Amino acid sequence: MAKMHTRRKGNSGPTRPLRTEAPAWSTMTSDEVTKVVTDLWKQGISTSEIGMVLRDKYGVPDAKIATGKKITQILRENGEKFAVPEDLYNLIVRAIGMRKHMNYNHKDVHNKRSLQNTESKIRRLVKYYQSSKVLPADWKYKPDTAEMLITR
Repeated sequence: MAKMHTRRKGNSGPTRPLRTEAPAWSTMTSDEVTKVVTDLWKQGISTSEIGMVLRDKYGVPDAKIATGKKITQILRENGEKFAVPEDLYNLIVRAIGMRKHMNYNHKDVHNKRSLQNTESKIRRLVKYYQSSKVLPADWKYKPDTAEMLITR
């Protein structure tokens, strides 16, 4: 995101090694990975969690290297549809939780500020997805109808 809403600096982390082909110890074929991805999606697991399951349980370090496609591309090719992208979905879920908290705790000013920051991130992300044609141009985030947006 463009603006950090804290006094801390950014969080640095490790970078993945640059690879163009799957490592020798990764034995799953492209078709097997595709089947596992679609099965996990049908169980209700999100795309980021599918990547972690592939890494931890099946020994696939990167789905894109193994298949040549990202997990969302694999799902789209198999007929799955996404109401909203996953990062936007997670922010909306967080905002809904904060709004529920605010209904019972009216004087929680820290949560009120956090809710404002989260909804600001949602609006910026919606603007980006509309400009890149992922979301339609008339798509709007409304806090009172947000719970209907996130149903899968």
